[in-house]
Amino acid sequence: MSLTVLVPENDVVPPPPDAPRRATKWTPPLDAEGLWSVLERIKNWKPLDLEKVFDDLDTAIGNQPPPIATTGDLIDRLCGHLKQLSDIAVADKQYPPSAEMVQLVERGLPLREKCVPADYQQAVGLARRLAFVTSDLVEELIEARYIKGAE
Repeated sequence: MSLTVLVPENDVVPPPPDAPRRATKWTPPLDAEGLWSVLERIKNWKPLDLEKVFDDLDTAIGNQPPPIATTGDLIDRLCGHLKQLSDIAVADKQYPPSAEMVQLVERGLPLREKCVPADYQQAVGLARRLAFVTSDLVEELIEARYIKGAE
């Protein structure tokens, strides 16, 4: 009977002192190109700032329409928020998004691809449509605990 039978499974049993040692060469998990890709993704990563998302939602669908001068920037920021939230919703294959999340992501795709209209009323309409989809998606993500709500 071997002595390893008496040792619990979680303990490490050292090899006998006279056992030959086998040298194994360490290999990195990624090649140079893979490491550069990871580095670029880390550099370009922007954490989700729910406070900014809620501020932009309030600006777009609050009591007052957004100022003319800032409507284009607001639309760009809302598109960015919606893209980031959509990425969070579908990122993990182990925890697939709900049907409602998928529907919101799909509803947001054509809105994100639109250019900022020159007409102020159309721009405000686009900003509000983006804001409503973004608002619904952030609520779904908070409810599903994909992200933490503002405390």
